[in-house]
Amino acid sequence: LGMEVYQEVFEIILGALKANGLFKGRHLGIDSSVMEANASLRSLVHRNTEEAYWDYVRRLAAEAGIDPENSEAVRRFDRKRPGRKTSNADWKNPHDEDARVGRTKDGACDMIYKPEHTTDLETGAIVAAEVLPGDHADTRELAERVAHAVEVVHEIAERPVVSLTADKGYFAIDEIASLQQEMELRTVIGDANAHRRNLANASATHRRALRAAARAVGSKSGKALLRSRGQHIERSFEHVLDEGGLRRCHLRGVTNLTKRHKIAAACFNLSLLLRTLLGIGTTKQWIARIPAHLLPVHCLFRSIYFAADPVALLYLIRHAAISLLLTHPSFHLFPISRRSSTVC
Repeated sequence: LGMEVYQEVFEIILGALKANGLFKGRHLGIDSSVMEANASLRSLVHRNTEEAYWDYVRRLAAEAGIDPENSEAVRRFDRKRPGRKTSNADWKNPHDEDARVGRTKDGACDMIYKPEHTTDLETGAIVAAEVLPGDHADTRELAERVAHAVEVVHEIAERPVVSLTADKGYFAIDEIASLQQEMELRTVIGDANAHRRNLANASATHRRALRAAARAVGSKSGKALLRSRGQHIERSFEHVLDEGGLRRCHLRGVTNLTKRHKIAAACFNLSLLLRTLLGIGTTKQWIARIPAHLLPVHCLFRSIYFAADPVALLYLIRHAAISLLLTHPSFHLFPISRRSSTVC
């Protein structure tokens, strides 16, 4: 299916959130995380010569007068050779060319991607979800990605976006000026190089952008938005990547991973709706809240649903019978100790 189908499903759930007051869209926050690619560093090949890494090192060792068949000598040469760097400009994985060499969440060097969430800071709903290459800078094409999120808000929430909040890694003066002037957004993004900037050398446009950004970050409302960014965006990454099992990729390519991640973000938004309407967000939570006397009825309906599979039907009938025996007050299958309330 094309990307537009996944985006349409994503926007349908956002529309349901808007109908129930769970999507405001006035204040947006953006941040990125890291996910491990379905690719290995051992499979790297040089972009120019298509040589494998160790074949490349052996050739350099032979040119330096070292026996290429001596693996220990080759490894020592590789550790000490000048210009030793696994650069994404020189190396690629032939099985997943969109994966990039970088640092994982635990600090190890591996092939990675960068998922990015744009979140509603008032409700926690994910407005836009995208997977970028691992070496994609946060500031690169920031205005274009924010424009896509703003377009979604205008289409569904039908209200203007007031502010954009991000950490210091998203600060680039040209992008900040574009967001403030062309999109009329209040940018709550700290400048990591503020103490080294000389405003006298900056243009009038950049000076206005820098002063507006500094005022927004130092204001009381800006500090509240920064706290909300850490709360809602980090929570979405925890649910989608860590609890949702997407910290490690099982697909390859930016397009496939974006489709998969967009559906996971849509399910995250759906859980917000379920918690508001039903008080529960997942199927397991719903089963856990079923009263004991309704558990056999639940198992009976599951048996009817799986009637096409005889093995599953017999298993569920047995499970329903055991549940009925355990929940009926006249049956005591397990003796209770007199000295304690634990089951013997």
